[in-house]
Amino acid sequence: MAERADVVFVDGVRTPFGKAGEKGMYWNTRADDLVVKAIVGLLERNPNAPKDQIDDVAIAATTQTGDQGLTIGRSAAILAGLPKSVPGFAIDRMCAGAMTSVAMLAGSIGYGQYRLAIGGGVEHMGHHPMGSGVDPNPRFVAEKMVSEDALVMGATAERIHDRFPHLTKERADRYALGSQQKTAAAYEAGKIQQDLVPVAIRTGEGWGLATRDEVMRPETTLEGLATLKTPFRPHGRVTAGNASGLNDGATAALLASGDAAKEYGLNVRMKLVSYAFAGVDPAIMGIGPVPATEKALRIAGLKMDDIGILEVNEAFAVQVLSLLDHYGIDDDDPRVNPWGGAIAVGHPLASSGVRLMNQLASQFAERPDVRYGITTMCVGLGQGGTMVWENPNYSRKAAKKA
Repeated sequence: MAERADVVFVDGVRTPFGKAGEKGMYWNTRADDLVVKAIVGLLERNPNAPKDQIDDVAIAATTQTGDQGLTIGRSAAILAGLPKSVPGFAIDRMCAGAMTSVAMLAGSIGYGQYRLAIGGGVEHMGHHPMGSGVDPNPRFVAEKMVSEDALVMGATAERIHDRFPHLTKERADRYALGSQQKTAAAYEAGKIQQDLVPVAIRTGEGWGLATRDEVMRPETTLEGLATLKTPFRPHGRVTAGNASGLNDGATAALLASGDAAKEYGLNVRMKLVSYAFAGVDPAIMGIGPVPATEKALRIAGLKMDDIGILEVNEAFAVQVLSLLDHYGIDDDDPRVNPWGGAIAVGHPLASSGVRLMNQLASQFAERPDVRYGITTMCVGLGQGGTMVWENPNYSRKAAKKA
């Protein structure tokens, strides 16, 4: 019987995230080509990882049709040049697709069945708008299982404002501004580019190269945010400025058992401690990270005070604030999204979980004083997902100095 194994995050990459739609940089790029580019870039950065020893490739997509269909984990593995002996599969947990890919592969590694695996996600929201082609069962509404607009993510964010009136639009706007500013500073310092894989793109002007996230707005001001329309409700609080946009992009991560990492001489950027998913009422799906984080911390035997960095997906500012409020963490706590988040760089649904991991791993490398970090996100249809990670660079001496 296989022995339980440590699970380590060897490396992760992503494409720059683009703006969805005809004016976006990936309009003429296939979704599967985006994730293939990420996988190829990941393997090029980790030449010691033997391709024929990869046990599985799990790629997530929320809309699994067209150029995001055909069991995309398997098709992308073939297109990326992996040996045909390497299997692959597709996975869907909406926004937490890539996070779920990593979690499921981690479970297989931890149980001793796998030693090397690739997990990630892709979403081309230009080719496949959120909710396109779905046919929700009428029982959902007829039997009042969920509200009629439970699949309208912005409407669910408005309900968090309703439930917690002290989480005001002003606070959400201020948080959003901070995300833009932190991302701009991180780009200026070259922090984010280190995990980006350039992508050749074809536009009306000809061929080019995507090397940066397309949707950042470093010129954002509080005054400007205050004037934006509230599309989900008249006189509402959720705007395009305090929410993530509609985006295209892909991510890929290399996972290994601790023994395999040693055997192949692979760098270890993080060690997995625990993960958890939890469900909430779909009408207020944005609070999903709260029970998921409670569960993951309990499994890890840790408390929020032990967590030195929180990478929280910024689907909506108010959704992040609801998590921080639950734990009594200040809106501008430096532990939270130190390099900004999805409000600035974008949120191509199923791909975003690995983006959070990439940024946490890069921050771990700079912060030997931090032992534990989390990646967490809300999920459509009322779910949350959280993963707790340990920093292999942690030093008690550095922690004491800090």
